[in-house]
Amino acid sequence: MTMHMKALPPGAIEIKGDEDDPASIVTKALEDLTKSLDDRLKDVVTKGDLAGLETRIKAVETKANRPGDGGEKKEDATAERKAFGTYLRFGINSPADELKALTVSTDTQGGYFAPAEMSAEFIRDLVEVSPIRPLASVRTTGAPSVIYPKRTSGTNALWKGETQSQAESGLGLGQAEIPVREINTYVDISNQLLAASGGQAEAEVRMALAEDFGKKEATAFVNGSGPLQPEGFMGNADIAYTANGHATTLAADALITLLYALPASYRNAGTWAMNGTTLATIRKLKDGQGNYLWQPAYTAGQPETILGRPVAEMIDMPDVAADAFPIAYGDFAGYRIVDRIGLSILVNPFLLATQGMTRIHATRRVGGGVLQAARFRKLKMATS
Repeated sequence: MTMHMKALPPGAIEIKGDEDDPASIVTKALEDLTKSLDDRLKDVVTKGDLAGLETRIKAVETKANRPGDGGEKKEDATAERKAFGTYLRFGINSPADELKALTVSTDTQGGYFAPAEMSAEFIRDLVEVSPIRPLASVRTTGAPSVIYPKRTSGTNALWKGETQSQAESGLGLGQAEIPVREINTYVDISNQLLAASGGQAEAEVRMALAEDFGKKEATAFVNGSGPLQPEGFMGNADIAYTANGHATTLAADALITLLYALPASYRNAGTWAMNGTTLATIRKLKDGQGNYLWQPAYTAGQPETILGRPVAEMIDMPDVAADAFPIAYGDFAGYRIVDRIGLSILVNPFLLATQGMTRIHATRRVGGGVLQAARFRKLKMATS
């Protein structure tokens, strides 16, 4: 019996005879089929068909990955887009005609998702204080006032002969009292602000109170009067004055007269007191030889001098004007400052708790006054 495999392509194996082993027949057929397929693949590679296919696939992938290439028509760049691109490259140095095309505004989304930074640095105005405390004599007390005994007059010894009787002398005694005055205020601040600021809001309130109290007490030490304030040295009626000789123009000779009107002990320990405007006028004054009365400090840390004595610039002194006292000179150890309570701050979170507020109380108790008027002298803008 003879069998033929007609379905196989040309070159396939023809199986003949019943005497052949079926397994070897199948194995031989598979080997011939595999060889035929390999030959066909080699023909494809040889003819370049596979290489062309790979080239076409890469071209499609490249086109698909190209940005903005979705088949739509490319729009021309607007003036705003061009200006924005230029701004990104050059910033504020971009051409002015292109910057005009940009609009500066607060974007509703960008504004919320990019909030402004809150700086921890506060911007504070300058608070100027007259430097009377470093010059004066400062004491502390626990009483509502301090009384200083003083001698109003001395004895009167007389020269006598051998047999003459002695004459009696009277000794005048008195007292000077410096009452302690009180200055206070309070500040209400939101509890939410106190919590959100992490203590910074309270610290800023404390600093503001300290500056305010320091300014107010320094002003009182210079010009204070009345029953509620410390006595200022400019308000003491016992301090003598020297007339300037002119109502509006400062005279160099008047300063020399004022300086030497004080006893030598007080004169050699004295300090000039005036504000910056008056000091600017003094710096232009000259003596008879053309030398400036004002002399700069040649050593760091040393004060300026007028007629060889230091100058303290006190903002609370008056300006040069008719009948005013723009300049004072004296030994400021004769002015006594009495501290009873330093700046006391009490935080009260309960008083306004239902309103969500905290009240911060501040209190200062201090007194001041002239103990020895003879240590001071003022310049009056008048002819007499």
